[in-house]
Amino acid sequence: MIRSSLTLVLLALMGCTNDNDKPMDLEAQAILDVKALTGAELDALATAAAAIQTAAPAADADGWTSAETAGMEAAWVDARVAYERVEGAIAVLFPGLDAATDERYDGFIAEGPDEDLFDGDHVTGVHAIERIVWADRHPAYVVAFESSLPDYTPAAFPADAAQSAAFKNDLCARLSVDAADMRDQFAPLALDSAAAFRGVIGSMAEQYEKVALASTGEDESRYAQHTLGDMRANLSGGADIFAAFNPWLVSLEGGEAVDADIQAGFARVEAGYVAIAGDAIPEVPPDWNADAPSEADLATPYGQLFTLLSVEADPTIDGSLVARMTAAADLLGIPQLPE
Repeated sequence: MIRSSLTLVLLALMGCTNDNDKPMDLEAQAILDVKALTGAELDALATAAAAIQTAAPAADADGWTSAETAGMEAAWVDARVAYERVEGAIAVLFPGLDAATDERYDGFIAEGPDEDLFDGDHVTGVHAIERIVWADRHPAYVVAFESSLPDYTPAAFPADAAQSAAFKNDLCARLSVDAADMRDQFAPLALDSAAAFRGVIGSMAEQYEKVALASTGEDESRYAQHTLGDMRANLSGGADIFAAFNPWLVSLEGGEAVDADIQAGFARVEAGYVAIAGDAIPEVPPDWNADAPSEADLATPYGQLFTLLSVEADPTIDGSLVARMTAAADLLGIPQLPE
């Protein structure tokens, strides 16, 4: 599970201080807008998680097949998009629920095997469901990676009534309950400017890591081939959160220029994503070497995406999206998040 650095600080907005003569009306409005955005996505996540359970086939003696998975697949994508738009907030405020919801299979079994993939214990969440729903379509490179892990159990559809019932009433129900719990716990909470803005920077910085993991079969939504879809949701969520801070940023001297640079950076990354059809990371060249990629490999769709994000997500490269967002945070006087 990829983690962004977004931290939710539990303090009332009326308790925020106005050091450095910040225009508190603009700052407070930005935080309120981010709060509303996050709450809406958590609502969407809870709704989609409930829809996955509803769409799960009823138990029967023969289990079920891929002909019965369409409704679950559509609801799963809805859940994934909602989650990715606000992933960092969930990860830090609700670490236990976040792990149960979004940990990858390899992360779970690093703590021990799970010989019952349907019971809603140990291996859980969106990727546990994804691994079963797409069990007959796992890419070969994903199977090769996972089968090399200690305590690996092959994915499979429910084979009988008991497994079908457990999938629907235990594994899917667990996700639905956890998503609703996050939504309900978030409702009374408030953000501060450091949490709301610096966290977006972390989310954008992690775009590079997400594409890099595809070269080893470890990318997040690898069974459904939806990792690029995840990244698009990260990007759109990040852009929306940044937009909440735009009035505050452009009100400051030099803010308009920084804002223009950031808007251009978002546009560059979005153009790179739009150029790729579908929701999967492009195929990784067979001889890919991330430390010394060949010119031919860099010319492939995967190589171009890798190159784009290795620049835009690097805070040390002058003019990159993450570097300019960091400059905006500094201009706004937003403090660093604690380690």
